[in-house]
Amino acid sequence: MNRTAHTLVLAALLLVTAKSTAQVSSHDVGLTSERELIRAFSITASSESAPRVLVIAGLDGPSPASQQLQSFVDQYGERDLATRDVNLLAIPIANPGEEILTFPPEGQAYGENPVSHALWRWTGVHGPDLIVIVGDDAARFSEAVSTLAVAGFGSIEVQSYSDMSSISGQLTEFSDLAYSPARIEVERRLARSPRELAEQLAQIYGHDFSTPAYVPGMGLIGRLRLGQVPAVEEQLENYLSAGEVVVSNASLMAGQLAFAEFGRLSGDSRAIDLVVQAANLGFDENGAMLESMPFHNEMSDSVFMAPPLLVHAGLFTGEDRYFDMAARHVSFMQNLLLREDGLYRHTPLADVAWSRGNAFPALGLAFVLSDFPTEHPAYPGLLNSYQEHLLTLIGYQNSDGLWHQVLDYRGSFPELSSTAMIGIAIKRGLDRGWLDETTYRPVLDAIWRAVLVRTSFSGEFIDVCTSTGKMPTLEAYLDRPAILGVDDRAGGMIMNLAIEID
Repeated sequence: MNRTAHTLVLAALLLVTAKSTAQVSSHDVGLTSERELIRAFSITASSESAPRVLVIAGLDGPSPASQQLQSFVDQYGERDLATRDVNLLAIPIANPGEEILTFPPEGQAYGENPVSHALWRWTGVHGPDLIVIVGDDAARFSEAVSTLAVAGFGSIEVQSYSDMSSISGQLTEFSDLAYSPARIEVERRLARSPRELAEQLAQIYGHDFSTPAYVPGMGLIGRLRLGQVPAVEEQLENYLSAGEVVVSNASLMAGQLAFAEFGRLSGDSRAIDLVVQAANLGFDENGAMLESMPFHNEMSDSVFMAPPLLVHAGLFTGEDRYFDMAARHVSFMQNLLLREDGLYRHTPLADVAWSRGNAFPALGLAFVLSDFPTEHPAYPGLLNSYQEHLLTLIGYQNSDGLWHQVLDYRGSFPELSSTAMIGIAIKRGLDRGWLDETTYRPVLDAIWRAVLVRTSFSGEFIDVCTSTGKMPTLEAYLDRPAILGVDDRAGGMIMNLAIEID
């Protein structure tokens, strides 16, 4: 049997197993260079605190060990819960395309060495106490994970076997494993309270507003909400004194939300005037509403970039025309970009449900509804749009609590900033009674866990899509760089999520 046929047979076996074994959970690890899906499986022990063992086969390509490991997963999943000695993770076919792997990974994720990056980051995030490698390991994965901090977490002990024949009996011996440095770091991150995480991030993010755009602006908003009003005022003072901010694109328009938050907290008329100036861009010289707010560039981001600012202007001035314009702009963008399946295409150039391209509308509508007059004729429609979109979105949350870079493309990387933005939108809805508690509380709990694990104490994040404009193809979205490190966008959004949850 050639490699391609072998891979197809094994992939079919994995699919059947995932459907037939209720105790086995499936995870998307990532994609190969040819967009083949790398899958993992997990089976819980009787205690979440029990040792966590990751068994990997097929590092050099599909092999008999891959099929043996899949059979072992099936058998372990059939055991009674009380007899499961460890929390088991398994990747039966780690390298379906037989690619050359390098550890630690080189190049930019995930456009270069995608399998190496996917295995490295997924392993670190799940923090196993032991990795068992079955079969060959030409890339010396075992050496890298046992000596380095995997994806910034910590090292992990490795044991290697030629086949699966002796692994089953070994699990009982593994039940006394100590936590690995990687798992200790995972648990340390999970132990943080929302307030602790917000304050940690506030030390790093929201300290540079030299460009008054939405990315640094969300960090400033978080710091304002944490009570750091005098310090933030110093960063705003130059703009407040000048009495004008030149708004020439959507990002700068949304950056005025920092002035809106400051004006709301302080009552400073200079900040309020800046907000109204930006909102007035939606009207002609006679005060009539334009078809839409300017600078939307046909991107779904604009549901966040403009309407919340208009609502603030309406609150500050008491003029309904700003609420009217907010509703008008939302309707304009939905007519352009909302798909029949309830997701937003990011741009008309490509019918792609980009993750942040859907998180922007979810967050934008949550912010709009938070202050929109309930008696306004447009309120019911806005609320219904928000609820229907979130109901669609939760169907795409993965087993680790995140949304993929392309929502409906299995194996595309789990994108952290969009996950945090959707989390804020859900928390607003739960707090205000827009969303059902039974349905959405578990979704939010999974989001919060995912965010905690993927946010280090030094403000580094795992898998944040870099800044993205209009992309022409699905491939272009799939190939956007996934940051492992500091990122102002994620810093501001996650800080605000933590504040919402606190």
